[in-house]
Amino acid sequence: MDFVIPCLLGVESVIADEIRKIDAENVVAENGRVFFSGDSNILARANIWSRCAERIQIVVGSFEAHTFEELFQGTKNLPWEEWIGEKDTFPVKGYSLNSDLFSVSDCQSIIKKAVVERLKQKYNVSWFEETGPVYQIQFSIMKNKVLLVIDTSGVGLHKRGYRLEANQAPIKETMAAAMLYLARLRPYHTLYDPLCGSGTILVEGAMMAQNIAPGLHRNFAAERWENIPQSVWREERERALDLITHDVTFEAFGSDIDDDALKIARANAGRAGVEARIHLKNADLKDFSPESEKGTLICNPPYGERLLDIKQAEALYKIMGEKFISKRGWSYSVISPDEEFEKCFGRKADKRRKLYNGMIKCQLYMYFK
Repeated sequence: MDFVIPCLLGVESVIADEIRKIDAENVVAENGRVFFSGDSNILARANIWSRCAERIQIVVGSFEAHTFEELFQGTKNLPWEEWIGEKDTFPVKGYSLNSDLFSVSDCQSIIKKAVVERLKQKYNVSWFEETGPVYQIQFSIMKNKVLLVIDTSGVGLHKRGYRLEANQAPIKETMAAAMLYLARLRPYHTLYDPLCGSGTILVEGAMMAQNIAPGLHRNFAAERWENIPQSVWREERERALDLITHDVTFEAFGSDIDDDALKIARANAGRAGVEARIHLKNADLKDFSPESEKGTLICNPPYGERLLDIKQAEALYKIMGEKFISKRGWSYSVISPDEEFEKCFGRKADKRRKLYNGMIKCQLYMYFK
């Protein structure tokens, strides 16, 4: 099978690396998505293991279309019956960019009609009750190139299951994982987040350090499909459990001035099964005082477009520059949309990485020298 992963801009190479590590084949990264291929086990494994992907989709086919007739015929020519059964549910959604076919609602109805016509011929029925498992069809039309896929994940992969509640403007779990990956977190590191909020970076770090698969304790749309044997999901969950490493020295320290946020962080760590690795306390950033000689510090400070106005955010960056001192054995990674960050922080980053935190264009400023 051929698959595609839609992802946040800036993390394509990170996802390509993690997908190669689960033994997927033909891995190719493009802007905002990563293609690969594999069997049913790889389908399940990618869903269970990917920390940075938004979802895993099966590629049904692609073609060029400039007219609605070309869209209809191109869709109808694809082998939908290989996946969708007589009683299955198959809604359609998608988007169009820089293409002749710009009406999303018209594209949606034409693709649906084409799939129905194809399945009518294959199953010799005139009406579909759509009461069975969901096969979410998604389309993207970019520069007149149509890509049609079926989603296997269901709820987005950033929903690990541990974060039932969050403080205001939390970072997405997939973005937190990407930042940890880029900061090269290791099982023997000590992780710090002095603006931890509901603890997403700390929890993702503890899971990564212990090799706990992020999707181990959640369900996926494809688990209800007859095409994928239940034994595949059992095998892949057993494999994931076997790969957890408990004998690591990893510890994480988080602080925040909001007691409610810290309460949520504790609950999240508990649900993720990593509470023993995470130490939380109420403390102001200006009082940041590390508990170890070496450390990996990663944080997502509040900023103008999220919680603070620009002046407040830049005052915070100045404090960071004073507290996050250049020191052997230490690295600091801070995500911010503010182009003036380095000026406020007081020194240029050793490396910058463009990332999108939701729809906000940011830079990950990394200091490690």
